Amino acid sequence: MLAAERAAAPNTLAAYGRDMESCAQSLAAHGQTLASATAEGLRAWLADLAGAGQSSRTVARRLSCIRQFYLFMLREGLRQDNPAANLDSPRPETTLPRFLSESEVLALLDACACAPGASAAKQRRGLVARAALELLYASGLRISELLNLPRQALAGDNRMMTVRGKGGRERLVPLSDSARDAAKALLAVDAPLASAYLFPGRVPTQPMTRQAFDRILHDVALRAGLDPMRLSPHVLRHSFATHMLNHGADLRALQMLLGHADIATTQIYTHVQTDRLKQAVAAHHPLARSGKGAKNSPVD
Repeated sequence: MLAAERAAAPNTLAAYGRDMESCAQSLAAHGQTLASATAEGLRAWLADLAGAGQSSRTVARRLSCIRQFYLFMLREGLRQDNPAANLDSPRPETTLPRFLSESEVLALLDACACAPGASAAKQRRGLVARAALELLYASGLRISELLNLPRQALAGDNRMMTVRGKGGRERLVPLSDSARDAAKALLAVDAPLASAYLFPGRVPTQPMTRQAFDRILHDVALRAGLDPMRLSPHVLRHSFATHMLNHGADLRALQMLLGHADIATTQIYTHVQTDRLKQAVAAHHPLARSGKGAKNSPVD
């Protein structure tokens, strides 16, 4: 159903499969199966997850999968009740997205350049890094969207690019001149590969793997003088969103650019701004600096 009706991505299908297997294993220890599970059996599974040290966010996501499974069972007439209907979902802890400063992003882009006389392989690796970082930061793409970009996405002189996101939903994202130039430079070098992908893997008929891209990102971070542990494709996506809001972007427009189905997901970036505002007040407000209360405040 997820694949045929909702066009779920392979990674989503794999994650749901792992969640259901985890639940099935816990139920088996209590003499139950997914088909015959009771609410008590599912609560025991949730307790097992919490006892194993899994975060409340992970537990909530896994419970969401199981809830969808039993709704499916009800719709298909495979069960007459829903044992997951009254299970309480743990409240996920709120964590602000990590992002880079604008100067750090520029340092990363500069670090993609190769030294004169570098081998052809190193020059191509630098072009891959530059094109990928430009697109991630300029358009706020997810890593899965980036690595699955077809070569045709950069065809012609269009200033917009069609991206297929979660659930097969398509959206248009703008292309900056520097991102287009970086992608075109990579395409020129990769022309002999005749791959359908903008970022081909070792086998040109397949896209680059996430692991291969992570190694490239790690090397660029070191050359830029940044801690690789602070850097990931999603950090660049967060940086795109944060910097857009800092420069006056509209939240609804940002939702469309990021491909969020619900604007509540996009609103996390307003919390980043709130945190920055608090820091600004703490650093620059006269009362906050003096710590001496109203006696030092200016007269109204």
